[in-house]
Amino acid sequence: MDEGLLREIDGYIESLFGEQDEALRAALEESRRAGLPEIQVSANQGKLLHILAAASGARRVLEIGTLGGYSTIWLARALPRDGVLISLELREHHAGVARRNIERAGLSGRVEVRVGDARERLAELAGQGGVFDLIFIDADKTGYPEYLEWSLRLSRPGTLILADNVIRGGAVLDAEDEVSRAVRRFNRVLAEDPRLSAVILPILRERVDGLAIARVRGMPQS
Repeated sequence: MDEGLLREIDGYIESLFGEQDEALRAALEESRRAGLPEIQVSANQGKLLHILAAASGARRVLEIGTLGGYSTIWLARALPRDGVLISLELREHHAGVARRNIERAGLSGRVEVRVGDARERLAELAGQGGVFDLIFIDADKTGYPEYLEWSLRLSRPGTLILADNVIRGGAVLDAEDEVSRAVRRFNRVLAEDPRLSAVILPILRERVDGLAIARVRGMPQS
């Protein structure tokens, strides 16, 4: 499909449902000024994350990959007043930008950004017996298969596990590079793991991508 048409369709949907308010626009602008890569979810994806979190009744959310906190804001706004969102970010600079954006959105009381290697932070959460109602994976793609295993350890029956960028403009079909091969393995596990009921929803931006949506249907094995 033509790239221009993809952008037009995405823009049309965003004009109807994107609902970007001042805090969300400011988060994008602050991230640009701070030199963060512009790889955050789109407004349409943000709205979808918000709807899924709200519809699932999530009270505890885990986000793997914070960047500037744009998706964090969408997710945290779906939480009840006593809800909690923990977001894991590798880089302190990114985490600082995200914390400012989250504070501006009035969500600091619900969100904690933890800095460090995601695998180490995930191991800590598992060691503490952490269980989450929704987990959103949007970090380094080569880590996706491992992040999925950690997510299952931190889940309960009914937990939603979401992951961005799982089609990569069709690169997963040929999987000629390391990143695409890792995402392809991740997608295969989603399809075959008996603990999960999953699907990939195509997403339109400047190219076709996808959001994986999985529901844990059995108690994860340790």
